[in-house]
Amino acid sequence: MHYMKPPQVNLTIVHNSKVKTNFSVPATARKNKTMVTVVEEVDHLPIYDLDPKLEEFKDHFNYRIKRYLDQKCLIEKHEGGLEEFSKGYLKFGINTVDGATIYREWAPAAQEAQLIGEFNNWNGAKHKMEKDKFGIWSIKISHVNGKPAIPHNSKVKFRFRHGGGAWVDRIPAWIRYATFDASKFGAPYDGVHWDPPACERYVFKHPRPPKPDAPRIYEAHVGMSGEEPEVSTYREFADNVLPRIRANNYNTVQLMAIMEHSYYASFGYHVTNFFAVSSRSGTPEDLKYLVDKAHSLGLRVLMDVVHSHASNNVTDGLNGYDVGQNTHESYFHTGDRGYHKLWDSRLFNYANWEVLRFLLSNLRYWMDEFMFDGFRFDGVTSMLYHHHGINKGFTGNYKEYFSLDTDVDAIVYMMLANHLMHKLLPEATIVAEDVSGMPVLCRPVDEGGVGFDFRLAMAIPDRWIDYLKNKEDRKWSMSEIVQTLTNRRYTEKCIAYAESHDQSIVGDKTIAFILMDKEMYTGMSDLQPASPTINRGIALQKMIHFITMALGGDGYLNFMGNEFGHPEWIDFPREGNNWSYDKCRRQWSLVDTDHLRYKYMNAFDQAMNALEEEFSFLSSSKQIVSDMNEKDKVIVFERGDLVFVFNFHPNKTYKGYKVGCDLPGKYRVALDSDALVFGGHGRVGHDVDHFTSPEGMPGVPETNFNNRPNSFKVLSPPRTCVAYYRVDEDREELRRGGAVASGKIVTEYIDVEATSGETISGGWKGSEKDDCGKKGMKFVFRSSDEDCK
Repeated sequence: MHYMKPPQVNLTIVHNSKVKTNFSVPATARKNKTMVTVVEEVDHLPIYDLDPKLEEFKDHFNYRIKRYLDQKCLIEKHEGGLEEFSKGYLKFGINTVDGATIYREWAPAAQEAQLIGEFNNWNGAKHKMEKDKFGIWSIKISHVNGKPAIPHNSKVKFRFRHGGGAWVDRIPAWIRYATFDASKFGAPYDGVHWDPPACERYVFKHPRPPKPDAPRIYEAHVGMSGEEPEVSTYREFADNVLPRIRANNYNTVQLMAIMEHSYYASFGYHVTNFFAVSSRSGTPEDLKYLVDKAHSLGLRVLMDVVHSHASNNVTDGLNGYDVGQNTHESYFHTGDRGYHKLWDSRLFNYANWEVLRFLLSNLRYWMDEFMFDGFRFDGVTSMLYHHHGINKGFTGNYKEYFSLDTDVDAIVYMMLANHLMHKLLPEATIVAEDVSGMPVLCRPVDEGGVGFDFRLAMAIPDRWIDYLKNKEDRKWSMSEIVQTLTNRRYTEKCIAYAESHDQSIVGDKTIAFILMDKEMYTGMSDLQPASPTINRGIALQKMIHFITMALGGDGYLNFMGNEFGHPEWIDFPREGNNWSYDKCRRQWSLVDTDHLRYKYMNAFDQAMNALEEEFSFLSSSKQIVSDMNEKDKVIVFERGDLVFVFNFHPNKTYKGYKVGCDLPGKYRVALDSDALVFGGHGRVGHDVDHFTSPEGMPGVPETNFNNRPNSFKVLSPPRTCVAYYRVDEDREELRRGGAVASGKIVTEYIDVEATSGETISGGWKGSEKDDCGKKGMKFVFRSSDEDCK
């Protein structure tokens, strides 16, 4: 969600220790279907052991834990448990049961109701519905000659009379498909009954890939994923874009704008139909094909889910069911509490029973029916607080997180949602978009947390944009960069990113375009020497993204096209740009054209993802920054088994630069941004063995070099980043002794040759065409048995 972000919180780093918990079960619960609380004590929560400062807010945590347990208990009592409760899409909306079509809709404010559509020529006189004591309307229509009375792919609407006496037509809240007449400007959406015959249903062929230790996420928007100035389809994305994502060594795809939204320029965030696949890009079966194709490539698929608010559209959105009734009979709060002033949208009443059913079932529907592997929850900050983060700064004071400003109703919903999803799919990946930094947002529910797996590190892109726009290169602070990248709660995982869709929305630019601006139109040809602007731009593009990945979190995210430095910005067709699609597409031809320099940034993106795949540094708990040299503009750190050296100085080359490290031995180049294959100048030698020297007394950090017991020396050219790995001498001996003959395979990292022609790049062999038929370099690790042949 693109909105005004409050400043990032200054987080307290705490040590992780796994503690078991045993929540007390509420002894009493009201019989009516509303949230309740009890007054019993909750057992000691493990989050207090992780962060003792939280115990000061024990009353707050006791209250929200009891609310969660109370609600869960009520659902178990009245609905048979969360798993059964979340199957609402099989009960509500239009479903086929025992030779009949049954339609149910929650609309307690309605006085009369009918089901209308093409099947009855929009005349509901013979299809009046009945209302139960909970405000749920229903109708059962027997099949005709063995066929459903409501044909597949036919238009339907819910017609009802409200208290004011007027009859209104609305799209069913649980509709699974909604379309509009594209030939008519501003044409309203119609609900479409989607129930294809067995021969037309897509059948999944591939299992879900296993959950990776660290997600490397490719954020994508299907509609703008093609090069032509038009809306792209799910099948086009599956066939043309997914292979590119796999070739760049990502392991996860995050899809935006899947839920139906009538206003395309909302980027999918003003949802009108929560169970409907966005029809601009195809049908539900087409989306299933996309997800299945991703799974066949080993890619997990996350979906952007918007449960923080809803479109305020009346004729085609959920807001149409609000006809002035009280909040207990509505999906939304009434008055100011039910309206988001910045987003011009409606806010859910998470305390309502049927709202919980609707939202929890929505998650299960996408996970079960479409095989999504998890979600990225949008706008979580808005959900967490009654003030929604509007004009609110977060300093890190815990009172800002746990007070009367906290929306406990929303937190209880998110706890229920995370508990449910991880129970249904233990390997699910659930990401929260939260800018406030609320503690324990990403701790398990049974420890007292909200239950997300990751939060987005939203302060990182803000820092980079600030530096690129407002600071000269020589004034960049190494310690400030490191502070921004490492400022997180180390018991809660983060997804780091240098730029997402937010950073290139209209009014802003991609990082590459900020760096190189108009010279990207004239200076990206490899047939002419690069200008200083282009040299600087490509170098910093690589450095910024690599240090963000390596130091910024426990996972990494990149928005579609930014891996190769996509120019310009994103602007959806709207009245202000004369409904142009020119900035609402991805220019893949730029990276596919061999004589353009975009290929270098793309190759480096492939390489750094492959490096992480091989060395798993994102999932390593070892992260030590040993040098932040403001004068030299150098940052040195260790992550996992690698040593990283970043030289941000505009023009200084350091020969024999001393680098601290943990383990003694021999180090070699693992990845070098200055290699020719990445558009660099080939100044770092890759056939050099870097031997360590001991520093000071073992076990006495103050006698060591930068608190590291060993060191080695490197060549560090300006605006370059190099990762080094420690050579396993035992494996070296095995290889020299004949690994192939002994039947053992030894993984060996092969360095980039800074020469023309075919390139061997750090265990990756570059060729003119990759496996997916796309031009450019393909990087895969190989085993050293090839060297022994």
